[in-house]
Amino acid sequence: MNIAIRKFYYGDIPEEKGGGSSEAKKSGHDWPLWEVFIRSKQGLDHKHAGSLHAADAQMAIENARDVYTRRMEGVSIWVVESKYITASNPEEAGELYEPAIDKIYRHPTFYQLPDEVNHM
Repeated sequence: MNIAIRKFYYGDIPEEKGGGSSEAKKSGHDWPLWEVFIRSKQGLDHKHAGSLHAADAQMAIENARDVYTRRMEGVSIWVVESKYITASNPEEAGELYEPAIDKIYRHPTFYQLPDEVNHM
């Protein structure tokens, strides 16, 4: 006797009760991942709000509006497909930022601050 036991976690829907055709499940709508950036009413810059899956850019903007600006706090939304983002490797940070150490003129050590300026 062979009994298959599967644990379900909160939010899981058993496959037999999931709805939709098994053909659609097999084909899988592998929509690309989009990164969402929102500019708030008070801000001047866009800030990363999160990620979502969508079929195209227009759908990503509409989904981002529904998910990340429910309280009307955003005035502008940018979406970028994740595959177009290139990031530095954190393990190579030393090599990447090493040249900045040579440029001492970038450090604020040549300035005398007045006594009235605190915590700078």
